[in-house]
Amino acid sequence: MFINWKSRELNLKIVYYGPALSGKTTNLQFIHDRTSPQVRSELVSLKTREDRTIFFDFLQLELGQIKGLKPKFHLYTVPGQVLYEATRKLVLQGADGVVFVVDSQMNRLPDNIQSFKALHRQLIELGVNPAKMPIVIQFNKRDLPGVAPVPVLHRLFAPNGTPTFESVATEGVGVFETLKASINSVVAYAQKQL
Repeated sequence: MFINWKSRELNLKIVYYGPALSGKTTNLQFIHDRTSPQVRSELVSLKTREDRTIFFDFLQLELGQIKGLKPKFHLYTVPGQVLYEATRKLVLQGADGVVFVVDSQMNRLPDNIQSFKALHRQLIELGVNPAKMPIVIQFNKRDLPGVAPVPVLHRLFAPNGTPTFESVATEGVGVFETLKASINSVVAYAQKQL
């Protein structure tokens, strides 16, 4: 959280985290495409030649007011590839909230678990208690064959009642519901600190 008192802006950072090809960038693309240009920035993506996120995606949204301050939500994605662990940690630094995007396919469970553990480890290394960080879980790709049952995903990624949403990011199903829940939890957390 960063407050620019001169312009009365409250800057909040939400990071979409998850394994490679889980749908993090697809979420931001859908949000960008369906949000009025008056309240959003351009979508900035740094990609490899294979169209994979190499550093991050970034989108800024301006919504409402909090205690007389105009909030600006900075949405980032991290590269999912294990090769970019240091980059993921760098992008995660200063996050006010996290959306963990799970690829629901059964054969991707090991990648999801590895990424989820990396998220928790990196938060701890950054001096953040994962239990206090506003985290929302998105079970993406629910339209594909061979997906894990939702109760299994709950047990693995949200055993303590973390908010979860089923999604098909390519079609926008669950995308805004996930974003709204993340924004609400980040705002509630920020209000306690103001």
